[in-house]
Order: sequence, then C-alpha cells, then structure tokens
Amino acid sequence: MAKTRNIYKYQFKVGNKIVHEGITDDLDRREQEHQQKWAKGHIRKVGNVTTEEAAREWEKKKGVS
Repeated sequence: MAKTRNIYKYQFKVGNKIVHEGITDDLDRREQEHQQKWAKGHIRKVGNVTTEEAAREWEKKKGVS
C-alpha cells in the first residue's frame, strides 16, 4: 500500500530572506500563523507534496526540527 502524500515542505520568507523553514499539511493555515510574527512574510512551497516520513528527513537534513 502506498504511503499518503499530504505534507508540504516550505520556506517562510520576508522579502528575499528566509526566516523559517518547516513542514505542514495546510500551507494557508501555516502562513497565517507565521504572519502573526512576520506580518509581511509569505510561504514558498519547496518541491512537491510528499510523505510525512520524507518531509521529516528533509527537516533533519536542514536542521529545522
């Protein structure tokens, strides 16, 4: 059985500066949450939708978690 691909990797940017990187299953909600701290920021999706396992590996490699 195939694993569910429902997780997005993202960067939250203010202008051209990346202020946060992470994973989420809801980009719109996560963008709103980050905008509480960085009002002028926006989310940039990284790659394609993926499995939670693969997304967590990406976090580890980036040193995000």
